[in-house]
Amino acid sequence: MTVMLGVPEVRGAARAVPGGPATSGAGGGRAVRPSVPGLLDTFGRTATDLRISLTDRCNLRCTYCMPAEGLPFQPASKLMQRDEIVRLARLATEVLGVRQVRFTGGEPLLRKDLVEIIRDVAALDARPEISLTTNAIGLSGRATALAEAGLDRVNVSLDTICPETFAIITRRPFLERVLKGIDALGLAGIRNTKINAVLLPGINDTQGPDLLEWALAGGHQLRFIEQMALDADHVWDREAMITAEQIRERLSERFDLSPDAAPRDGAPAELYRVRRRGASADEPELGTVGIIASVTEAFCDDCRRTRLTAEGGVRSCLFSHTETDLLGPMRAGAGDDEIADLWRGAMWAKPAGHEMNLAGFQQPERPMSAIGG
Repeated sequence: MTVMLGVPEVRGAARAVPGGPATSGAGGGRAVRPSVPGLLDTFGRTATDLRISLTDRCNLRCTYCMPAEGLPFQPASKLMQRDEIVRLARLATEVLGVRQVRFTGGEPLLRKDLVEIIRDVAALDARPEISLTTNAIGLSGRATALAEAGLDRVNVSLDTICPETFAIITRRPFLERVLKGIDALGLAGIRNTKINAVLLPGINDTQGPDLLEWALAGGHQLRFIEQMALDADHVWDREAMITAEQIRERLSERFDLSPDAAPRDGAPAELYRVRRRGASADEPELGTVGIIASVTEAFCDDCRRTRLTAEGGVRSCLFSHTETDLLGPMRAGAGDDEIADLWRGAMWAKPAGHEMNLAGFQQPERPMSAIGG
């Protein structure tokens, strides 16, 4: 019998009175939840950024995410269907105050109906900003259709521009396909592509300056992400990861970084203005680079994200050990008001932070590919 890995505890979908006060089922002694339209939590944060995972499947096997043999994937019947995704996106934007929707995975390009999903969400009355996080494999043939459907922005996961290193990290020789996908975005009119990179000790940790050089030359914003405790093998080691401080040190070998003056406004990346090291004051800046220091310089106090797994479960935090099921009640006939209030309850119970940098931290059972970024 196949056992699904990492299925979290799911809080029961107890019915709540729409619009009325309620207490969180996971909160115990938490304060009464106020009757507010948005996704408020007990620490005063309101989620306006929705991440929707479209699949737990992926065509790479990155060492910090999946084992080489892959994972048991959910059957299609357990995943949200197109109309269910669009309904939840409509509730999020028109009722709950969400302004940004990002489609993630696994690898969202593996959804054959991705273009139609984006087109439907772009047609909502309260149209959100629509973005996609992808490994870009297969993107070259779909970029134009995605742009025409209403896709606004893309984040590409790319840890190296060295073919040999790419094959080591992803266990696949597909770097050329990724680069073609990135080039196709510009041709399709999608600008300001962000590149997300994780530096791994002894593998690509010395390649940060080269990756930044490439990104700046292409007009992309590179964002380095501290490796997080979301690997399926559960071998993440806080002491072995490359920290934000170390990333800045490595980049400073070639570049001068200065904090960007623009407000961060809830964004996970801290931005730095980039100049060539030793450049004169009249030489222009090269662009910006971001560092997402989820572990060592956590930004939980201004987190504005809510997440839906591919199975329609709300996660108030990427590192939650629980989910609140929306898909089950929706398929059982629950109305919009009931679904929205279940969602509010899930976010009301959001913890103060993930505590990943503290002793006693417990890694969630589900890996990133099963959660969605």
